Amino acid sequence: MYSVNMKAEHLHQLIWMSRPLMQAAEACVEAGLIGTNLTVRMRAVLEMLNKYGAQTVPEIAARLEIKRQYVQIMCNETLASGFTEQRANPRHKRSPILALTDHGRTLIEEIISREMKLVEEIGGNLSKEDIATALEVVLAVTDSLKKRAGDRE
Repeated sequence: MYSVNMKAEHLHQLIWMSRPLMQAAEACVEAGLIGTNLTVRMRAVLEMLNKYGAQTVPEIAARLEIKRQYVQIMCNETLASGFTEQRANPRHKRSPILALTDHGRTLIEEIISREMKLVEEIGGNLSKEDIATALEVVLAVTDSLKKRAGDRE
């Protein structure tokens, strides 16, 4: 059994390892985008549209947990590159719906397929129980930190 100090030290290390984890993941994603004319942030928009269907910029921003203004820039890049298109929004005239073009859908599905093969390789020596436990811990810590940050606002 962990002492309180050792438990806190390991949890602290887990939290701080999230940055190098995300940096390494982003570097792998970026390497997988070479030759696609996509950036990592454009890829994030395409993934949200592929996963959840056509959405407004505020809806995408909420799902990515990023400020709407920044997501607008990301979406503008996907529009300019022809990966997405705007559609009229019957619920809100000033907030159009963004949807994947056929080219955008084909591209993001190919990218996600390649990434899932990489994830399978990376997790090859990990048990599904270990992965499930790690995910459970990360979700619980993230939720707790968000609640505490919200308490201070």
